[in-house]
Amino acid sequence: MNTFIVGLTGGIGSGKSTVSSRFTSLGIDIVDSDLIAREIVAPGSECLKIIQQHFGDQVIQGNGELDRQTLKSLIFTDAENKHWLESLMHPRIRQLTRTRLAQTQSPYAILDSPLLLETSLKAQQEGRENADDLLKRQLIQRILIVDTTPEIQVTRTIKRDNMDEPLARKIIASQIAREQRLSYADDIINNSGSHIETYEQVESLHQSYLQLAQNHR
Repeated sequence: MNTFIVGLTGGIGSGKSTVSSRFTSLGIDIVDSDLIAREIVAPGSECLKIIQQHFGDQVIQGNGELDRQTLKSLIFTDAENKHWLESLMHPRIRQLTRTRLAQTQSPYAILDSPLLLETSLKAQQEGRENADDLLKRQLIQRILIVDTTPEIQVTRTIKRDNMDEPLARKIIASQIAREQRLSYADDIINNSGSHIETYEQVESLHQSYLQLAQNHR
């Protein structure tokens, strides 16, 4: 694979979707790990059946879809549940991610992944090699962080996911600290202002990535 790939990440409620949508409007192919994760647990999938067997019918809605809010409550209040789910999901997500990146056609591609850094850093702390870290080294040329303040993260998450504030703060606390995340960035978009301000930053980076992609080939 010789495509120039930008890894897009940021904390929950940072506004990654806004940034990703803007890159899409500029003609850039996006591989979204959240969408891949949803595809893997679609009704009738093997992965969803395994999750149901582990957590019970409480995580399945009446229409057969995964009850994501219930699952979030279970994994963010129990570290063992979180580790079990990650062990199940991450290998499947990695495999399909590689396939989708290989299928991109735009001058460069973006891998939109909220946990681009977290899993690798955890593995490094435990002193073991990690497939996510290997994925980044092999596939990603730059890391783009979408950043905003923790309070804006909380407000956006509550509004978007209809989530109570304690759970929103628990999820944010479970993710890599803001300062540490930013230390790994090649590029940063400040998404605390207006959409226009965010779009201007995206378009500036787009021009930079086009040039970098041309030099990469």
